[in-house]
Amino acid sequence: MKMIFAMTLVLAVSVATAQKRNTVNQPKNSAPFVWEGANLYFLMTDRFCDGNPAKDVYFNRNKKTGKLRGFEGGDLRGIIQKIDEGYFDKLGINAIWFTPIVEQIHDGVDEGTGLSYGFHGYWTRDWTALDPNFGTKKDLAELVGKAHAHGIRILLDAVINHTGPVTDIDTVWPEGWVRTGPQCDYKTFAGTTECTLVKNLPDVKTESTEEVTIPDFLAEKWKDEGRYESEMQSLDAFFKRTGYKRTPRNYIIKWLTDYVAEFGIDGYRADTVKHTDEAVWTDFKIQCEYAFALWKKNNPGKVLDDNKFYTIAEVYNYGISGGKWFDFGDRKVNYFEHGFNNMINFEFKWNAAQLDYEALFSKYSEKLNGELKGLSVLNYISSHDDGAPFDAKREKTYDSAVRLLLSLGISQTYYGDETGRSLVVEGTQGDATLRSFMNWDDIKTNPDTQKLLAHWQKIGRFRKNHPAVGAGTHAKISSAPYVFSRLYSNGQFHDAVVIGLSLKTGKKQIPVGKIFKDGTPVRDAYSGKKATVSKGKVIIDSQSGIVLLEKI
Repeated sequence: MKMIFAMTLVLAVSVATAQKRNTVNQPKNSAPFVWEGANLYFLMTDRFCDGNPAKDVYFNRNKKTGKLRGFEGGDLRGIIQKIDEGYFDKLGINAIWFTPIVEQIHDGVDEGTGLSYGFHGYWTRDWTALDPNFGTKKDLAELVGKAHAHGIRILLDAVINHTGPVTDIDTVWPEGWVRTGPQCDYKTFAGTTECTLVKNLPDVKTESTEEVTIPDFLAEKWKDEGRYESEMQSLDAFFKRTGYKRTPRNYIIKWLTDYVAEFGIDGYRADTVKHTDEAVWTDFKIQCEYAFALWKKNNPGKVLDDNKFYTIAEVYNYGISGGKWFDFGDRKVNYFEHGFNNMINFEFKWNAAQLDYEALFSKYSEKLNGELKGLSVLNYISSHDDGAPFDAKREKTYDSAVRLLLSLGISQTYYGDETGRSLVVEGTQGDATLRSFMNWDDIKTNPDTQKLLAHWQKIGRFRKNHPAVGAGTHAKISSAPYVFSRLYSNGQFHDAVVIGLSLKTGKKQIPVGKIFKDGTPVRDAYSGKKATVSKGKVIIDSQSGIVLLEKI
């Protein structure tokens, strides 16, 4: 372990030296990127945008599926297309997370909802290859490069807990690698980790200390593809460098961190975290940081800044009220101490529904500037697998943007939140209703969708431009009108904004407290109107009930 940390330190020093010699590729006059308050966009790779409509169906995946249970055509080229078009820039997005893109099982399975293929990316067949339905490694390299040129970080989705289901084509991994039972009962730690999530989803023995060899089917696949020797040499080098045993989890850690070293991705969202022993994620983070430092050393001219590799944990049912801990019933685990910077906050949608603005904002400011200081949570209103979203019928789409984008913590916009993409699709079963294709036609033709999108864009860009919004401290200035401030400082950088909500339309007087001195010129980023502070107040004449004040 000491050897690993020492090697990581050497790489980190080399990167720091390289950064001093090279110009960091940050847009001029921009605020620094702060992970704790990022404006993140989450999309399903297969459901966002089809950038290569002429492509074939791969691996003979042509069986009839249940509704929205097959591949729909979204791919990496589609994401690249939207980066090029500036779609994410206009939304103020500075981080994108998309569902796994590694090669999926070739066949499909019937889960009682009709045949399903692995369009979602969570049914891995080969961690070392990209699924051609999603794109190529050349596409991924282009995507990361273009995203970085726009100041956007890229997070991939890491699955270590399980393989894909078993089919007539996709054989089960060897016994030393996986278990096929029992199913989890979620009553204890062991009943959550040493078990399968569902029937026919082999669980990787991530707790195992027994060494295993590459499965025969994978070795034959690599030989057919002409890369067996190189893959085996790479594995030998990894295990020699780390001193790790050749256990199932360590193979997968190696394969996933290769994407960091090769492409310079900025972070991982880790899937089904609570279903493995926490030590898995400690080692995963160590190797991610090593790989990220190696990429920076090898690509000094492409380094964005000195931010470290970022990790987000999906610990299902974790909520910010639990602070640093998740309770299994028979034991508690602090995942922040085991490789994670951030936890997905499953509580946010309930807080957003039950609390008024001030109660919501002050609660999150207190938690994130207190017990969780230096860490963060990821808030969302809808996702790919949450059947009880904040606004299932899309009746509160404007308020959704206000509550999500103006709350402390990372904001996760799930594709279509900003356009009112329906979460109720007739004929679907289960989570398929949450996974329809992005409603691009509505953006082109529907004035209501265009107006909604503009609302999300204004607040999103304000959030991106001001780390104080998502990573600062919150303080109420006035109850009526409801006005509050956000402040953020880090070294020589200081950021301050004043925000008013539920205001009257037309001319309105906004108190700014001590945030802006008299005579300070300010701008309302929502309406574009400018004003000057006088006697601790500004007057904004706009047709919106929202005011987003920033110093000019």
